Amino acid sequence: MKPYYQDGAVTIYHGDCREIVPTLGRFDLLLTDPPYGIGEHGGACRTRGRPGYAKHENLGWDKETPSPWVFQMLLEKADVAIIWGGNYFPLPPSMGWLYWRKLMGGDFSDGELAWTSRKAALREFTKCPKGMDKWHPCEKPVELLTWCLGLVPDAQTVLDPFAGSGTTGRAAKDLGR
Repeated sequence: MKPYYQDGAVTIYHGDCREIVPTLGRFDLLLTDPPYGIGEHGGACRTRGRPGYAKHENLGWDKETPSPWVFQMLLEKADVAIIWGGNYFPLPPSMGWLYWRKLMGGDFSDGELAWTSRKAALREFTKCPKGMDKWHPCEKPVELLTWCLGLVPDAQTVLDPFAGSGTTGRAAKDLGR
């Protein structure tokens, strides 16, 4: 498969990860944020109703949650895995959960969980994303993904099969990974 974009540090493929990832080699780290919360529109309080929020519904993103075999395939491709929204997916038990304390208020969740394959204690990251210039409706801040990369300091190759807004790639490239 031909890369959509490639430079000395990054290779991006545009397509279905179910078809592309099996053709790739192994990675040191799987750091990703698969689609979850499908069809969620901000709840009864609608504090997310900033102008333009509904425009995301028509972009074709996140129409379905990945099937269990997708996670099995992805976990086989990396030495360490960090999967945001992992509490929504059929993943094995883990002690290395990550918690993002978002401090957003309103009808948003107080935080998000990431499942990890790390044999380590639960860790918390606190960052309020208010004021972020967000395009993707579920964008994670670059600082959050940079923090995740810091938890796996030896990882040089990073796989993000659900690239979304590209924040994982930005953080990895900034760190020379």
